[in-house]
Amino acid sequence: MKTVLTTTAALLALAAPAFAEGDAAAGEKEFKKCKSCHMIVSDEGETIVKGGKTGPNLYGVVGRVAGSVEDFKYGNGLKEAAEAEFVWTEEEIATYVADPRGWLSDKGYNNKSKMTFKLKKGGEDVAAYLASLKPAE
Repeated sequence: MKTVLTTTAALLALAAPAFAEGDAAAGEKEFKKCKSCHMIVSDEGETIVKGGKTGPNLYGVVGRVAGSVEDFKYGNGLKEAAEAEFVWTEEEIATYVADPRGWLSDKGYNNKSKMTFKLKKGGEDVAAYLASLKPAE
């Protein structure tokens, strides 16, 4: 009986999604912590979130190659990610914002990052919010 319960628990764990989906509405509120450095401006020039210019525009970031906003000067780690054509996903953004330098090291990139802020909680929500802001397909 113990083996059956252990096997069942293991199968349920494997069947569960590897990434907890975030709440875009909560992420919109959480993004207030990010806007001191980042703005969100659509391709058409519509300002969605007025923010700083220390960080790149985050409109359409999910699905975009890391370090690829034209005329933005990235740190060496994201430059290497761009050269490797690494594409942002919600999961990767959530992990990155929790510890940018750690994420870069874990991926094998130079851990030099201009982003010093760490979003300890709510990264999944911010990633879901950013994923909701993209050009119409």
